[in-house]
Amino acid sequence: MSEIQSDVEGIAASHLRQIIERIERLEEERKSTSDDIRDVYSEAKGQGFDTRILRKVISLRRKSREDRQEEAELLHLYLGAVGEGS
Repeated sequence: MSEIQSDVEGIAASHLRQIIERIERLEEERKSTSDDIRDVYSEAKGQGFDTRILRKVISLRRKSREDRQEEAELLHLYLGAVGEGS
């Protein structure tokens, strides 16, 4: 192996190690955040809130008003088509 190849491989290995370490740190942060979210849901449940509904509210808040309205209209249409509409 030539000296140039060794240097290039050393730089690539160093860069790869940095990328892997960043991913590992982010994975640990994600696990910690997931644990924190789970704790908040447990707290909410302990206070009498329905966590399924909380999750739905959070999901809906991520969407635009137009997207929520379109989803509601389609849901109403589909439920009506299968005889479950009001």
